[in-house]
Amino acid sequence: MYELYEILKLLLNVVFWIMLVYVIMGWLISFNVLNMHQPMVAQLWMGLNRLLQPVFDPIRRILPDTRPLDLSPLVVFLGVVILRDILLPSLLLGR
Repeated sequence: MYELYEILKLLLNVVFWIMLVYVIMGWLISFNVLNMHQPMVAQLWMGLNRLLQPVFDPIRRILPDTRPLDLSPLVVFLGVVILRDILLPSLLLGR
């Protein structure tokens, strides 16, 4: 059972860091620190969008429309942290 816990924890950590990169990169693009005309930046941004949009889209349908500010990454981010730090240890390790 401990091995399953470690695998799930590792997967949630990977998701956590991918989402953190997505959020920070979004800020840097918004403030024109990163240029979308650079091929590497554009490829990385498009890859992260393709990876995370299927997760964000159902949440965007539920949340109210706050056009300039997208709250779906925050909701998913909080969900991953709660699952990783609170629910997963208590369910799998019986704490």
